[in-house]
Amino acid sequence: MAGILIVGCGAIGGLFASALAKVTEVTALDANAEHVAAIKRDGLKVIGKSPRTARFAITGDVEDLRGKSFDAILFLIKSKATAAVLAQLRPVLTGNPVLVTLQNGMGNAEVLLDVPDAIVARGATMNAGRYVEPGVVENLIEGKTWLGPMRGSVQDIAALGATLNEAGMTIEIVADPMGAVWSKFVFNCVMNPLGALMMGDNAARHNVPEMRALIDDMAAECMTVIEALGGRFAFPPMEFVAKIRAGEVPLSKHAGSMALDIARGAPTEIDELTGFIVREGDRLGIAVPNCRAVTRLVKGLEFASQTRVANPR
Repeated sequence: MAGILIVGCGAIGGLFASALAKVTEVTALDANAEHVAAIKRDGLKVIGKSPRTARFAITGDVEDLRGKSFDAILFLIKSKATAAVLAQLRPVLTGNPVLVTLQNGMGNAEVLLDVPDAIVARGATMNAGRYVEPGVVENLIEGKTWLGPMRGSVQDIAALGATLNEAGMTIEIVADPMGAVWSKFVFNCVMNPLGALMMGDNAARHNVPEMRALIDDMAAECMTVIEALGGRFAFPPMEFVAKIRAGEVPLSKHAGSMALDIARGAPTEIDELTGFIVREGDRLGIAVPNCRAVTRLVKGLEFASQTRVANPR
C-alpha cells in the first residue's frame, strides 16, 4: 500500500503504527504534543510483548497533512472525538481512502458512513496496550483482529488486510464484521467499566465472588439487548473471562482502557459502551438494572477523577 494514516497514536494506535511501519509508509496524527515530539525525536518505543522501536511520520497539526493522499485511514482515537477529527481531515486530504474504525463503542462507523461514497470498514481487535509516557506504549496482549466492510466489498479492503497481516497483526477479513464487533462490544461494556470502578485492580474483577456474579449479570443483559437488535456473536463474548476463571490464561494486571482514563482524569467511553445498552434497553423495554447502575457509577467516578486531576491537593 502507498500509505496509511493512523488517527490516534496512543496505546492501540501505537501498536498498529509501529507494526505497519515495518512494511509500509505510516503517518500518525495525535493530539498529545509531548507524545508527538518524543516520537519525532526518538521514534515510538514499544515495551512488553514484541518490544521494538519504530520510526514514522507523526504530527499534531491536521494542516501538515494538507494535499496528502492515503490508501487507508485507521481511526483509533476515543469515540467522542471521531466526528470532530473527521471534519478536520476531510478538507485537507485528497483521494478516496478506505476509512477504518477499530474503536470501542457504538457510533463510530456511522460517523464515517456520513462521508459520501467512501469505502468504510469496521472491526474489532483483541490487542491490548497502554500509554506509558511520551514516546512509549506497552504491548499487553497480542490478539486477533476482525475487519469487514460496512460500505464496499471484501475486495475493497483485501489489500489493507494483506498489509496488516504482513505487519504481523493477525487479521481476518470477513464479509460481515458485526458478529466480531458485537462480541467484543459485550466484553468491553462489562469489563471496561468494572475495571474503572475497581480502581484498576484486575484481580478484584475476577477473584471476588460478588464481582464475578456482577460480570455474569451484566453480560446477560448486554447479550439480551443485542440479540433483540438482531445482532449475533462471532465468538462467545465472555470467552476470555471464562478462560481466566478456568486457569487457562494467566490473570494480567491490565484492567482495561477505562481504568486508565479514570486514573488520568480523561473522559471515558461509558456513553458509547454500557450507556448504549441502557438506552437501547429502555427503547426496547428490556430491563438492564445492572448496566444502568454501573453506568451511573462510572459517570460519577468520571466527574470525580476529572475534578481530582484538575484540582490536586
